[in-house]
Amino acid sequence: MTSDQVGLYWPFTTATPTAPTGAPMGVDVLNGSTFYVDPHGWVQDDHVPVTNPNIFIFGKPGRGKSAWVKAFCNRMFAFGYQALIMGDPKDEYELLCRHFGVEPFAIGPGMPARLNPLDPGPLAAGWDRLTRAERDRRSGLIFGRWLVLLRSLIGCQTIGDHRVPVGPTEEQILKAVLEDLTRHTTDSRELRPIVLPQLWAALDNPSSGLIEQTRFPDRWRFLEDTRLLRDAVAQLTTGALAGIFDAPTSITIDWTAPIQSMSLSRLAGLGDQATGMALACLSSWGSAMREGGGHRINIRDEAWKQLRLGPDAVASFDQDLRLSRAHGDIEIAVSHKPSDYLSAGHAGTQAQQIAKDLLHLADIKVLYGQDADVADDLDHLLDLRPIARAAITGWAMHRTGRALICVGPTTHKVHLTLHPDLELPLTHTNHNLQT
Repeated sequence: MTSDQVGLYWPFTTATPTAPTGAPMGVDVLNGSTFYVDPHGWVQDDHVPVTNPNIFIFGKPGRGKSAWVKAFCNRMFAFGYQALIMGDPKDEYELLCRHFGVEPFAIGPGMPARLNPLDPGPLAAGWDRLTRAERDRRSGLIFGRWLVLLRSLIGCQTIGDHRVPVGPTEEQILKAVLEDLTRHTTDSRELRPIVLPQLWAALDNPSSGLIEQTRFPDRWRFLEDTRLLRDAVAQLTTGALAGIFDAPTSITIDWTAPIQSMSLSRLAGLGDQATGMALACLSSWGSAMREGGGHRINIRDEAWKQLRLGPDAVASFDQDLRLSRAHGDIEIAVSHKPSDYLSAGHAGTQAQQIAKDLLHLADIKVLYGQDADVADDLDHLLDLRPIARAAITGWAMHRTGRALICVGPTTHKVHLTLHPDLELPLTHTNHNLQT
């Protein structure tokens, strides 16, 4: 047979080495060469079947997912990249941060750190010097991001078995309040900063102008028809996340440091929904704070908790993945198994379909060992064939650090290599299990 037929009948016999650019991540066991990961370089190379720099990582706990992420970040720092951990639920990146002289910001009840998810960020800088057209463009981006976040935070709250509805009417009310509080429609000199308690106060004590603008016949009808909306907004300032995201931002991010992290371990006792809501707030805030050039690695650990908030949380995550090329960022999402993304909604719902489609917004997938009962998910959701599935449920399970890395449609069996003195101590996540 010809050489182009050999790969079909004997796959995994050998593999073409990746170009020696980017982060050296270990040994490609199929050809013995060093395996390099260079997401942006691959996107720009027409010979590599990668169209976006996003990375999805899946694997059973303890197989080496977080070690891979930490090693990748540590090696990409040498190329000028910076990492932002937008929510670290288990403090897995604490040691890596402190290695570079960075103290993670502790987010949680009773902690001094405050993050305002309604912070407009650098887009509001020099507002008085902008043309009207530019102000309208920027305000559209700012209000759009806020509305997506608010729909997520409000819509994830439930009454019995039903979520609080956030339809077109509720969205128009929220938009009207946001525009009024920021003075967007009346003051061209600045876009006034606002916080969530102001939003709740404006809804609970509506002005005559707001009632008229939202076309309610009188104050009583407004208060009656917005009861669920007002109660849901009140929960954002008095509920589980009270005192965390309801005040002006009190921390200063050093954007020159190689890494920054937001620790969410103090929310563990509040449940998955509270953590998911915090992740949504951090995601929105992190997107707003995006400024300047350069490349950033945005790490989203346990992203499935955010996606469980509903369709709008999924849509927000989807938008970040789609904009990664334009921003020059690498989005890394870490989960246990592909089906985690299906927890975004009930079977057949819009949220679940969007979440399923998210899996195709990352051309790079790092697949660590999984139990055999996950094999159907690998086939159904990731389009992996029997030999690839066997590698994940067999070869990758036999030793920690082994992963099948998909670069577009091509696959590589890679064993992560860590420096025993410089990197291994920073990637070790079992110290909490030791006595």
